[in-house]
Amino acid sequence: MALIGAHVSIAGGLEQAFARGEELSCEVMQIFTKNQLQWRSGPVSQGRAERFLRAWSGSSIRDVVVHASYLINLAATDATGEKSAAALEDEIERCDILGIEDLVLHPGSSRGNPAEDSLDLVARRLGTALARTSHKRVNILLETMSGQGNHLGADFRDFRRIFEALDWDPRLGMCLDTCHMFAAGHDFRTEPAYRRLIGQIDSAVGVERVRCWHFNDSSHPLGRRLDRHAHIGEGELGYTPFSLILGDPLWEHVPCILETPQTGAGYGGDIALLRKLRGG
Repeated sequence: MALIGAHVSIAGGLEQAFARGEELSCEVMQIFTKNQLQWRSGPVSQGRAERFLRAWSGSSIRDVVVHASYLINLAATDATGEKSAAALEDEIERCDILGIEDLVLHPGSSRGNPAEDSLDLVARRLGTALARTSHKRVNILLETMSGQGNHLGADFRDFRRIFEALDWDPRLGMCLDTCHMFAAGHDFRTEPAYRRLIGQIDSAVGVERVRCWHFNDSSHPLGRRLDRHAHIGEGELGYTPFSLILGDPLWEHVPCILETPQTGAGYGGDIALLRKLRGG
């Protein structure tokens, strides 16, 4: 069955995330490995990595996913682009020392440049990062986006273009965000619509590339291209899509990570609800 979890804080130390995840009854969790709004951060020391791995081995958390910094934009044509390329390599190094295999990354923003040129630039920089870290067992999972502003990744063909440019490197994968896809115009609120969505993903990149889901309801209607997360069942998506995903054998052991608001019942309420939708 699919595994349920949430994005958990690392305040007080990376290893502290496990206690927070267990308190929420997470089976999996997502973390940042540093302040996501700063370019520079000290490296993960060997001692810190050992404490993290000990906490993991003594925890019921089965898998950990890392979300890369929000500052990274591999499509940027100014100095941000080069800083982003270096930051991505640092993120990969941090995952590797912590024993984490999957790194979620936003494809980036074209900032008004032609989308095709921007996607090609993203592919080149990803290719460089993959080559320079070829000895690392870390996958880069590109996240589906809402299309708000000039963000790339609202169309599944964006991912296909990147993957083809990199000869379908086995370390490339995808993270599907439910709110983002709905905001981008992908409707999957009924079983037939959900099956069509999965077919589109399979045709574009192959469902085997999907290694993570982000679970968020949407505060705005279909296709508005507005990235506004809501609690499960309290937005325009409703309960059915999440029930379909959790019950689909395709996603056996795949992390389904909540990024819903911390208001109201918070993650705890959403996790309890998802367990009911999954049937345990």
